[in-house]
Amino acid sequence: MTDIIAGVEIPGTSAVAEATAFLRERTNPLIFHHSRRVFLFGSLHARARELRPDPELLYISAMFHDVGLLIPFQDTQQRFELDGADHAHRFLLDRGFSRSAAEVVWRAIALHTTPGIPGRMDPEVAATNYGVLTDAIGWGLDGLERDRTDEIVAAHPRDDFKKEFLHAFVDGLKDRPDTTYGTVNADVLEHFVSGFRRTSMVERILDAPWPQ
Repeated sequence: MTDIIAGVEIPGTSAVAEATAFLRERTNPLIFHHSRRVFLFGSLHARARELRPDPELLYISAMFHDVGLLIPFQDTQQRFELDGADHAHRFLLDRGFSRSAAEVVWRAIALHTTPGIPGRMDPEVAATNYGVLTDAIGWGLDGLERDRTDEIVAAHPRDDFKKEFLHAFVDGLKDRPDTTYGTVNADVLEHFVSGFRRTSMVERILDAPWPQ
């Protein structure tokens, strides 16, 4: 039976089923429900803007976008967005997707917290970012039909999402604080982690190993 939520069809492919199972088994309900909401909200925003993302690639992008908070891709520390992007890239190549498709998903995940750029890129990249912004900070929420958003939240409850999501960021980033330089993630650590203070670009320029 086709799975449709708020007028958005969940693609019925084997890759989608495997990505769903991966999130259920390897993450937690907070990340699972958030990721599904990102796909649904992103799909609604894409429809309203007459974008036509590939639903399967958008779903994979949404489902893997926060995986890096919980599952580093490699021993070398890097931004959690890159961890998630690398996981999704390998997931797709291992299942026979083209390199170009895997790279679209990589960009969607790698850039999902970057302001201003995703909306100028591939539909999958833009829609992933729109979905993240809506679920995280309520961006564009007033432009979505209330019955649609209610149906999404009924299927994938938010519960105490605001507090739990912030703590998920802290747990995922507190042991690699340097990876948050220049990103919105530094805001979270500076607010919640005692003694953490972000390094500014001004400091980096003034402390550069060049003579005055």
